[in-house]
Amino acid sequence: MTSQRRVIVQVLAESDDHPAAEDVYRRASRIEGRISLATVYRTMRLLEEAGILEKHDFGDGRARYEEIQRAHHDHLIDVDTGEVIEFVNEEIEDLQETVARELGYRLTGHRHELYGTRINKPEQD
Repeated sequence: MTSQRRVIVQVLAESDDHPAAEDVYRRASRIEGRISLATVYRTMRLLEEAGILEKHDFGDGRARYEEIQRAHHDHLIDVDTGEVIEFVNEEIEDLQETVARELGYRLTGHRHELYGTRINKPEQD
C-alpha cells in the first residue's frame, strides 16, 4: 500500500460523516499535498470491491461512503442540509421481519433510508 493510499484510509477511518470522494480528497490533500483526485477514486473503488467501504446514494447527486460496520443501522437524511444521521430502531427491524414473513420471505438484508426536513429549525441571527 502506497503512502497516499494510507492517508486516504486514515481520512476515511477518522471520518464521522459519509464523505464523497471529493470530501476525502480535500481532507487527504491537507495531509499529503501530492494526492490526486484520481488516486482517491481508485482507492475508494478498491476499498469498496474489497468489502471495506459501502457506497450510498442519498439523493444529492454524489456517491457517499462509509466503512462497512458489523452493527446494522439505518439512515435519516436531512434534505435541506445533506446531514446523514445514523439510527437503530428495533420496532422498524421487527416490522420488516414481520412484513417479509407475511409475504412468504425470510429477510436476508435491507437498506433503509428516510428523507426529511427538520421540523423546528434553529433560528438564524
